[in-house]
Amino acid sequence: MNTFEGLGIAPKLLEILNQLKFTVPTPIQFQSIPIGISGKDVMGIAQTGTGKTMAFGIPMIQRLAQEKGRGLVILPTRELALQVDEALHKIGKPLGLKTAVLIGGESINRQFRALRQNPHIVIGTPGRLNDHLEQKTLNLSQVSILVLDEADRMLDMGFEPQIKRILAKVPKTRQTMLFSATMPDEIVKIATAYMAQPLRIEVAPQGTTARDVAQEVFFVSRDQKLSLLSKVLSEHKGSVLIFIRTKFGAKKVAQSVRNMGYSAAEIHSNRSLGQRKEALEGFKIGRYKVLAATDIAARGIDVTGIELVINYDLPENPGDYVHRIGRTGRAGMSGKAVSFATPDQRYDVRSIERLIKLSLPVSEARGLSSAPVSRPNSRSEQPRRPFKPRRDFKQSRGGFAQRRPFRRGAPLDQGFDRNHR
Repeated sequence: MNTFEGLGIAPKLLEILNQLKFTVPTPIQFQSIPIGISGKDVMGIAQTGTGKTMAFGIPMIQRLAQEKGRGLVILPTRELALQVDEALHKIGKPLGLKTAVLIGGESINRQFRALRQNPHIVIGTPGRLNDHLEQKTLNLSQVSILVLDEADRMLDMGFEPQIKRILAKVPKTRQTMLFSATMPDEIVKIATAYMAQPLRIEVAPQGTTARDVAQEVFFVSRDQKLSLLSKVLSEHKGSVLIFIRTKFGAKKVAQSVRNMGYSAAEIHSNRSLGQRKEALEGFKIGRYKVLAATDIAARGIDVTGIELVINYDLPENPGDYVHRIGRTGRAGMSGKAVSFATPDQRYDVRSIERLIKLSLPVSEARGLSSAPVSRPNSRSEQPRRPFKPRRDFKQSRGGFAQRRPFRRGAPLDQGFDRNHR
């Protein structure tokens, strides 16, 4: 595992890897590359940040350079698609690699032009791929290598019907490589139905967090979170990624961070593709110290050197905790993850601990002041009204008791929280 030599990689690709200073393969790369180059189906399980893109990218580029065919990579998010395209171009550009990225939020006419260039690899999200299939601007009959990246995330986002429609258009005789951080039953069913005796590679147990990430949790009331955030940010000089559940919350936190005197950007579904690109690029080059994001970025951000990840809100799914904190401690570097939990979320913390098989150290938040109360973003965030028993009778002027009539359809104190990522 000390070198890429001996894995079956062609000399020209080895030369390119050496020029890029890619010298030591990660465990998932070491095990997947020889199988991928041989043309066999692969089902790889590895935690986020372990180099899965190169694990399928190197075999795909080598095989397409040697044989006729086309590669297809399906991913859950726009950001991840752009980053995979960037990674593949690093090693494929000297070989004349052409790609087409098909994602929402980008000009479809530009994508038409990219497809007319007869790209070697098509990279896209399920929704936009289906758009092109319906418009008959995308032909998948020449696909010889198919990659499903972050497969579990795509199922979580409800993409299974779109994926099945795409797979129905791809030739049955092909190589399929599936990569995921977890392996739920739904993915096993897809592998059984659409893969030919795949070799399973698992380099870390499901739910394993990055080894070099220090973790801790604070239990604080909701109105003390901003005060705690200010304290934590003052203790760290490097780049900080903050995860918030809702897009409205991400916008609010980003503005609060700017009010604290730090440069900050935000990424969520209300931001255009151009705004999300600018925010991510600014975060990479240090223009922004802080990036506030919803879980759209949990697997869509590949930035080396993030010092701290803050779970301002705990994730809805314990599995997302692993992906969130996997944004730090990447490429063998150390990192830190801090989570804010309210006292009534102890069960949620225990669910995370059961998944990662670790007890999260609890730190005490001292000297915090309550944040000023702001107008709630939704009815579900409004405080409960104290219970007052209904007065069934009232005294009339004449001294007779009259019963208060029952009113149907009285407004509820609680409403549905329609905020979403």
